[in-house]
Amino acid sequence: MTRDVASSGDVAAPYDIKRELRALYAPKNREWERVTVPPQRFLAVDGHGDPNTSPAYTEAVEALYAVAYTVKFASKRAGRDLVVGPLEGLWYADDASVFSARDKDAWSWTMLISQPDWVSDAHIGEAIAAARAKAATKKKPLPALDRLRVEALDEGLCEQVLHVGSYDDETPVLARLHGEVLPAAGMRERGRHHEVYLGDPRRVAPDKLRTVLRQPVAPT
Repeated sequence: MTRDVASSGDVAAPYDIKRELRALYAPKNREWERVTVPPQRFLAVDGHGDPNTSPAYTEAVEALYAVAYTVKFASKRAGRDLVVGPLEGLWYADDASVFSARDKDAWSWTMLISQPDWVSDAHIGEAIAAARAKAATKKKPLPALDRLRVEALDEGLCEQVLHVGSYDDETPVLARLHGEVLPAAGMRERGRHHEVYLGDPRRVAPDKLRTVLRQPVAPT
């Protein structure tokens, strides 16, 4: 692993996945490009329903960040600081047409936050317990902690693009992938559609949101 050195001298900069895997977490291409994604491990919570209205989605995101920051602070105390990675999501359904129809109530999802390789399952288990204890002390329960788990992904060959704009404007971009890009390349989709959210929709105007759209692929 390449580690940058902070400007203060010999102090290593915090691990930041957006820097370590720049081509995957800070791409600039606005047209689909093929990339190879290495194996990764994530904090993960599964759910179903409209992410804009489903309490389960809000609970999932709250639990993920609570544990991610607990991992960060514990790792920093142990001498290896890290920047909490962006929120990511895997999206899937029994009938893929619900995505083009924007029938969000029928969507299933797995929300994710990537973890560096030195964060073990045991570290994550300790972080979940610590986050649960802190939530109990503050009397602010985090019900999705019971559903939080470790997800290992090895996506390998993927098509990827940077989408700038509203989440609801992704449909034509994805339609081009499936209707033009993959057939022309002799490829087919495999696995779940993957998104990486580089902007906070609470703070960024919809037309300025930046989202990495990624689809694992294989030869037909």
